[in-house]
Amino acid sequence: MFTSATEKSVPNISSETTDASKRALRSAWWTVIVLFLAAIISIIDRAIINIVVDPVRQDLGLVDFQISLLQGLAFGLFYATVGIPLGMVADRVSRRLLVTVGVLVWSLATIGGGFAGSFGDLFLSRLLVGLGEAALGPAAVSLIADLFPPHKRGKPLSLFLTGQAVANGLAISLTSFIMEAAARGAFAGVPLLDGAAPWRVAFIGCGALGLFVSALMLLTREPPRGGRDGAAEVMSFREKIGFLRRNAGIFAPLYLGFAFCFLAAYGAAGWAPAMLTRAFGATPGMIGTWLGPFSMGFSIAGPMIGGILIDHFARRHVAMAKLRILALAPLVAIPSALAVLAGGPVLAMFLVASSSAVFAVLGTTTFATLQSVVPPGMRGSAVALSGLVNTLIGATLGPMLIAFATDHLFGEPAMVGYSIMLVVIPALLCGVALFALSGRAMQRQRATGGEAARLMNATEGARVGPYR
Repeated sequence: MFTSATEKSVPNISSETTDASKRALRSAWWTVIVLFLAAIISIIDRAIINIVVDPVRQDLGLVDFQISLLQGLAFGLFYATVGIPLGMVADRVSRRLLVTVGVLVWSLATIGGGFAGSFGDLFLSRLLVGLGEAALGPAAVSLIADLFPPHKRGKPLSLFLTGQAVANGLAISLTSFIMEAAARGAFAGVPLLDGAAPWRVAFIGCGALGLFVSALMLLTREPPRGGRDGAAEVMSFREKIGFLRRNAGIFAPLYLGFAFCFLAAYGAAGWAPAMLTRAFGATPGMIGTWLGPFSMGFSIAGPMIGGILIDHFARRHVAMAKLRILALAPLVAIPSALAVLAGGPVLAMFLVASSSAVFAVLGTTTFATLQSVVPPGMRGSAVALSGLVNTLIGATLGPMLIAFATDHLFGEPAMVGYSIMLVVIPALLCGVALFALSGRAMQRQRATGGEAARLMNATEGARVGPYR
């Protein structure tokens, strides 16, 4: 058969569309990879203080309660108070530039912490780390929501959260190995590092890694606002508050449940290395060799499992499954709080690390839930609010309550493992109860056609029915 000139001149629209879709998908995943790296650096710079507790304590003449302030309040003060404004900014301005500046700020602040000469200097450094990191979560989750359709958000979101989760183990190994290398004189002759205390070398080295990630963020692209769900309407602050107030039965226990679970997570993470040192005589090298890899393994498994489950149930329109995951997962973390009762340091480190998988699933599932039950125009604010409540209750109170129990209830630093048990287990049980309350409120909305339930149904195509 012959083909007419007219037919020859018609472009292959389907092929061009496919090529454009592939380019857009590659660009979207490149952005997620850079956000993944930013998440790793953020947690390393946030968690580094937990690994150097006793060296900092001795060098600067501090007590456990002051250390708990550096772990929680100092970081959380700006992270919490600036998080909401930055979440609103993320709903309006270029999110890639917001992340770029945030990474730069917290990296320089971490480097500055390596030069701290007093508690006040290190407190200021931690304040600025919190300020920079407050920009990452709202902007990153909002970017991912606009780069991928609802039924494909689970895996990129889980990859981003995998970066946050795996970084806990990486921070332990990296910091421990840097400190051991510095103690052996490996940085002799290196400007700024020669002769510095090992914990200071760790701060400076880890902070410098973020400068590279900040530059990579400039190579990503900004997607259209509300790109995968249609154009997003700009919402005023009053409209956002009104939406949350009308749906308080869902959001109040959802946010509080997340915060109580991460009170357990931040508290245990802040004091687990000290517990291993004080109760089992573990050295930095031993902690880096065992706890770091254990934590990374569990941290990789957790969010991947969470992402697969979220996408699996999204394809089948089982919207309530996420809230059921949230109500059950904290129970699986309880054995990690019993690590001080283990027969030896390796088993104790395995138990400590096991909670990484659980908290990664909780983070992935909570953020995925928030993205499906709020309007596109307030996604950044919704994540920022979780950061505010999480920081005020979780990051601040978790380390502080454990330090208080150690100093005032037990009166003995070696008993910190029992302080972890005393704080972590009740916090996890509170999280279970609160997530269950949120799920019940959502069920009531689905029966009455409430607006949060309608958003969830519209976003995920959820069907009403048994176990739906």
